[in-house]
Amino acid sequence: MLRVAMLSKWHVHAEGYAKFLQGLDNVQITAVWDEEPERGRKWAEDLKADFEEDLDTLLKRDDVDGVVVDAPTSMHADVMVAAANAGKHIFTEKAMALTVEECNRISEAVRKAGVKFCISFPARTAPQNLYAKKLIDEGILGDITLVRIRNGHDGSLRDWLPDYWYDEKMAGGGAMMDLGCHPMYLASWFLGKPARITSMYNYFTGRAVEDNAVCAIEFKNKAVAIVETSLVTYRTPGSLEIYGTEGTLIAIGRDVKLISEKMPEKFKGWVSPQDLPKPLDPPLKQWVDAITLGTPIRYDLEEGTKLTELLEASYIAHKEKREVEFK
Repeated sequence: MLRVAMLSKWHVHAEGYAKFLQGLDNVQITAVWDEEPERGRKWAEDLKADFEEDLDTLLKRDDVDGVVVDAPTSMHADVMVAAANAGKHIFTEKAMALTVEECNRISEAVRKAGVKFCISFPARTAPQNLYAKKLIDEGILGDITLVRIRNGHDGSLRDWLPDYWYDEKMAGGGAMMDLGCHPMYLASWFLGKPARITSMYNYFTGRAVEDNAVCAIEFKNKAVAIVETSLVTYRTPGSLEIYGTEGTLIAIGRDVKLISEKMPEKFKGWVSPQDLPKPLDPPLKQWVDAITLGTPIRYDLEEGTKLTELLEASYIAHKEKREVEFK
């Protein structure tokens, strides 16, 4: 039995993670900590778990093998370093941390402790994205010239996000720091090492952090990615466009269309592939399996750091109104 502690209910995905873990036969939620004790106590009661007001006390418990981190992003580094130093396996909500320096601190502690680490990259489990990655790797689209990825929702329009979501000190940013993580890590996965980035962040609802954001990223292979995210979009199924020298893929949700010079003659012109890969297990399940079965983790320290590298540079580009180059 894998015994897990939930570290904060701050993130909007925290409840979903807890419900998922409760649905697994080999996992037990034993404890809860929260930087807001009143919220944490209530959640612990709901989960029928113990509440620990002091994080260090929780991390010393023998009935905690791993932790799920949903604390404010600004607290991630301190929380995860403490968890690793206590020998606890770590699953974290994205982003891993606010800066690459913080990611390096986490990575050093995790590697030294020899514990399992996984970051939540659910878009990398989706069939359309797995299919796109396969086509890119196999050269079916030729050399990639441009990728456009969009992910948005109406959280700021309909006010279903908590007020603290717009606290820059806690969250580290707005739309791009949270929802924008998904197109950011997909762009990195598809295209490799970044070369330079620029940003346009917008404050449509007048809050303290951006709710509408676009980044343009040039990668070392000369491909360009347009990364879009929004909290002020009425409906967004999620969209992906990949343009290459010999083919194009367009996906709206799981509806995929493809055209390529490298397709067999009978498939010339636009086609709608029906043989998409099966979705991978959710990242949280992959983390549980890695601990209990020894299976590999796809979304590891290196992947989390790559995402933060892009995010950190994107905010510098926005705040300083300039293009930021990567080393």
